[in-house]
Amino acid sequence: MVLRRRRRTDSDALGAYAPGWDVPSSFNFTRDVVDAYAQDANRPALAFVDTEGIVDRLSFAEVSADAARWAHLLRTRLDRGDRVVLMLGKTPAWHCAMLGALKGGLVAVPCPDMLRAADLAYRVRHSGARLVVADRANEIEVEEMRNQVGGGVLVLYLDEAKRELTRYMPVAPTEDTRAAESALILYTSGTTKEPRGVVHTHAYTWAKRMQAAHWLDTRDGDVVWCTASTGWAKAVWNVLLGPWSHGAEIVLHEAAFEPEERLALMEKLGVTILCQAPTEYRFLAKSDALATAYVPTLRHAVSAGEPLNPEVIARFQETLGLTIRDGYGQTENTLLVANAPETEIRPGSMGLPTPGHDVAVIDEDGHVCPPDVEGDIALIGRPPTLFTGYWEAPEDTENAFRDGWYVTGDRAVRDAEGYLWFVGRADDVILSSAYRIGPFEVESALLEHPAVAESAVIGVPDEDRGQLVKAFVVLREGHAPDQALASELQEHVKAVTAPYKYPRAIAFVDELPKTTSGKIRRGELRANPDVGLVPVADVQPSPTEPLTIPYARD
Repeated sequence: MVLRRRRRTDSDALGAYAPGWDVPSSFNFTRDVVDAYAQDANRPALAFVDTEGIVDRLSFAEVSADAARWAHLLRTRLDRGDRVVLMLGKTPAWHCAMLGALKGGLVAVPCPDMLRAADLAYRVRHSGARLVVADRANEIEVEEMRNQVGGGVLVLYLDEAKRELTRYMPVAPTEDTRAAESALILYTSGTTKEPRGVVHTHAYTWAKRMQAAHWLDTRDGDVVWCTASTGWAKAVWNVLLGPWSHGAEIVLHEAAFEPEERLALMEKLGVTILCQAPTEYRFLAKSDALATAYVPTLRHAVSAGEPLNPEVIARFQETLGLTIRDGYGQTENTLLVANAPETEIRPGSMGLPTPGHDVAVIDEDGHVCPPDVEGDIALIGRPPTLFTGYWEAPEDTENAFRDGWYVTGDRAVRDAEGYLWFVGRADDVILSSAYRIGPFEVESALLEHPAVAESAVIGVPDEDRGQLVKAFVVLREGHAPDQALASELQEHVKAVTAPYKYPRAIAFVDELPKTTSGKIRRGELRANPDVGLVPVADVQPSPTEPLTIPYARD
């Protein structure tokens, strides 16, 4: 079987799953998980905190009933297999609408509620969605989307939906969905091209229990707070499928991130597992409130999206006595590599491949690289966590595979013990004077300086070296951008990491461009690299500097 030749999005055409995955032939997450837990009428499912700080706790029985109503509502407008765009924010309605779509045999297309009309129109046209469910607060953008798309797409606002839901019974028949049947289209962040629709099946919704058990370490009675915004894969993973696969209670906070409030809510709600973006951990680490935080229930903290800096991990160890455990995955798959609770931490490493995933580092010819040789992170075999293809993009699907390997587009090395060490996106790695420089290493070094709040590093063209390292820096309050500070940051990086990695150009900026999921848009920085340029002295690397790359583990 040559996976890279796959074109269909129905995984029935793809043969058996990889060994170790006992996937049922029929599975529906709403019926087989949520409705099952709802048999215990008092089992807590969701703790919703609104913008005023008021907490509303819902049981699995209440969620199950609302999901049934949503299934009725959606199926009055749509047929089995139709796509429905759900553009809802952090509200319990998002969970219930998602569950209703799955229960009704529809394909859910969750989208961030911050999308503008053009972005929404693209997703509606591309997915062929017949219905958009959105909050009234986004009416201007939604109506402009409707003007751009034209006829054929229905719009249902949440206030209208809530009135209509009262007409339906809290029970509904569940479509007997095949595990191989499409269930979700999740759009990528589109940092380098138009967002792509990643197709996942009902088997994927079943398989998310692995991630929750292995990485989140979810147990009976846990309270899980993943802060991801709805509309992105991470929310589907950890704000819906993963924790509920094990009957855990999920925390959903409507308000924007504020470090002191988050710490207070963690104590109030008895949070046991915290999953945040690296940016949020960084801000918490810099907050004075962390030193006095009291969260006795918290036993586990994880991070994903991009590697977390060692100094942030150290700060949490000092204050809360917890080790933040990194994980690595993609919209196209799941958590592929992780520092699980039973994994021995190697500072700077992403950890080990997760159960059921044959992950390796390969070269351009599809051969596994020897230990400590940089290559592409890749996955072979067919776990149910792997997407079935990009929606309406067979060439992109084919190009994602190399000699049977799914190639992630990220670069890493794997050591002799099997640990993976992240280098960067294949298009982010900087090649300067024959040195391969991962931007994360330079960013981590900069973040150790007390003046730096955030940083992003790119390569810029240079006639002599091919590329130079350029850093974009957001300063902490009380620090002014000037030549002296730029030079100080350069010397700091040289002292912290290999000298050849230091940024020869530094731009002080007010903020970094990011996707709505919080990832830095390095492509945008590369397109406009002269923003805030502060000229600095050009100091040549010493002839004694090594030609091999000292990866983060060094």
